[in-house]
Amino acid sequence: MLEQKSTILVLAPHTDDGELGCGGSIARFIREGHEVHYVAFCSCDESLPEGMAPGTLRAEVLRATKVLGIPEERVTVLDFRVRYLAEQRQEVLQHMVDLNRHLEPNIVFCPTREDLHQDHGVVAAEAMRAFKARTILGYEMPWNNITFDANMLITLEEQDVNLKVAALAEYESQRHRPYITERYIRGLSHSRGVTISQEYAEAFTLYRGVL
Repeated sequence: MLEQKSTILVLAPHTDDGELGCGGSIARFIREGHEVHYVAFCSCDESLPEGMAPGTLRAEVLRATKVLGIPEERVTVLDFRVRYLAEQRQEVLQHMVDLNRHLEPNIVFCPTREDLHQDHGVVAAEAMRAFKARTILGYEMPWNNITFDANMLITLEEQDVNLKVAALAEYESQRHRPYITERYIRGLSHSRGVTISQEYAEAFTLYRGVL
């Protein structure tokens, strides 16, 4: 899809958002030789099921991104408080500005501006400011999207979907979530693929395209 080696940045408000929104595309980009960086803004200890130790999700995201092929040194888990990103909006923006300056990414993935989760909306809005000169793709999270403009689709191979399923299986703490199941992941990927006469795809909102 990309003619030369590119730098891809995935912005995840919470651990697992990046894999859910664009895990198959991450696998494809890495398979094609591109450099992928992953930043999760919240480690989400407050959201862990009762009895699970702090740091569980931090360990799970490192395992999950490793399955996709992202080296640990390109994965960052920050300590913003889950569901309170709006109160630290300027700090979130500044971190993105620093990422933009340091990485100079060709493509940035983030939630959509229409995502109903308060943290997702903050990350999306600040990404538009920090990366306005980059290609920006908003990833799909149907349980948070009432509306979604699927104007950009990335086709996937079976191996990419398999890696997405395997990566999300590392989130043992999130097994109770209905969207973490293999059936759902494969079903959504296949449904999006059918819309473009392909077996599998992931859908995105293209906010800005820079070639």
